[in-house]
Amino acid sequence: MDVLSEMLSVSSVRGSAGARITAAGEWGVEWAGDRDAVVYAVTAGIAYLIVDGDTPRMLMPGDVVVLAQGSGHTLASAPSAPVHSCDNAAAVDARLRGAALALGDGGARTHILGASYSYDFAAPVPVFAVLPPVLHLSAPQLDASASDIVTILGRELAAPGPATDLLLDRLVDVLLVEVMRAWLSTDTELSASWWGVLRDPLLYSAVSKIHEEPGRPWTTESLAREVSTSKQTLMRRFAVFTGTTPGKYITDWRMNLAARRLRDTDDSLDTIATDLGYASEFAFSRAFRRERQIPPGRYRSRSRDVGSRSRTRPSSTAEPAPSIAPTSDT
Repeated sequence: MDVLSEMLSVSSVRGSAGARITAAGEWGVEWAGDRDAVVYAVTAGIAYLIVDGDTPRMLMPGDVVVLAQGSGHTLASAPSAPVHSCDNAAAVDARLRGAALALGDGGARTHILGASYSYDFAAPVPVFAVLPPVLHLSAPQLDASASDIVTILGRELAAPGPATDLLLDRLVDVLLVEVMRAWLSTDTELSASWWGVLRDPLLYSAVSKIHEEPGRPWTTESLAREVSTSKQTLMRRFAVFTGTTPGKYITDWRMNLAARRLRDTDDSLDTIATDLGYASEFAFSRAFRRERQIPPGRYRSRSRDVGSRSRTRPSSTAEPAPSIAPTSDT
């Protein structure tokens, strides 16, 4: 069972490639905050990333930076460079032509790829919420696979072909996984959250069992037996790496799956309850309301209303957001 894939799927995380940015001389461009997460990869030259409340960061060739909460930010040739708002019309035109968004004057020295990640804001799995607001990984922290993906992204953006949009979006999804892998392997001070599941082999094994059979009548004791450890050890590892208990994780994951099925399927409450290990529709409804503060039927209606509005949001080819990606309706 691939736990990270399940987490990303439940949260409906989807990448969307943006555009190439080329810059020369003295330049600076500012983007307001957006709901979507933003990612930049520097392929040549240097740039400074400036986020409100954070020290300016120098980005070097091969660096990748993720703005997990879509914070407002500035990219510039230097912290003191004059800054202008993004020319959205120029960004759209460049993306459609397979050209670069040119900034500054003179021959381009800095090259940057931009993209974004949308996700279901009603989803309970906080994929981006528990990431650092600014996740900056230098080239040495990334493996060759991530570098290869960035290279292919740049080539495809420069010379679009059949199914370019599909290919770009898939590559951006893969880039996110590579970035997360690198972060998990390099951040030794990661705070306790569900990300800890991916850092501890015992927990990964235990959680995989839960994901494989979410409707099984799990107890902490039975889960410990499945992974050949003691109840005390399992509880201690959950507390250290995730900040929660095995029982709470099981309940949360069942609610995650229930929320996705309520949103995406017409399965009856009774069917969902049975599949997730609840003795009756009433028991499931009571548990769902306790965890989400809303009855499952009302959650289904509201989540579909939100999804319907989301599907009517402008696409990147109509009006780009700060990351040269779909705009927010907030």
